[in-house]
Amino acid sequence: MHCPFCRHPDTRVIDSRSTDDGAAIRRRRSCPACGRRFTTQETVLLMVAKRSGVTEPFSRGKIIAGVRRACQGRPVTEDALAKLGQQVEEEIRGRGLAEVPAHEIGLAILGPLRELDEVTYLHFASVYRGFESLTDFENEIAMLRADRARAGGAE
Repeated sequence: MHCPFCRHPDTRVIDSRSTDDGAAIRRRRSCPACGRRFTTQETVLLMVAKRSGVTEPFSRGKIIAGVRRACQGRPVTEDALAKLGQQVEEEIRGRGLAEVPAHEIGLAILGPLRELDEVTYLHFASVYRGFESLTDFENEIAMLRADRARAGGAE
């Protein structure tokens, strides 16, 4: 690691700590040449494979932005969106893969989104599960109602 102040090619790690629930490591470093200290954060790079064949780094912000657009006009708070983004990222990183297909990220959004807002969930499910008819929507709605009845909630 080069020193950001003097560009010396070798720095010393003084302290390392796990952050973001183990998804990253924060390191405190010291430069032997200039004596200055600085902090680095290391994360495992998770790549997303798009349908076009292009890969790009995973972005929790893109998930939140996409769900925010889908939730437009719905009673969903920014805190709830941030929590959903974190849940999806934890699930995807928990798989232990270096590269994940974009379609799987869309599917990983469905579980937390179902808990967040059923209307938005139906919209996402129709896209990611490839609904082709009203029957697909009716079946999904029936499943939501059955789950709600099992949980003891009223319609």
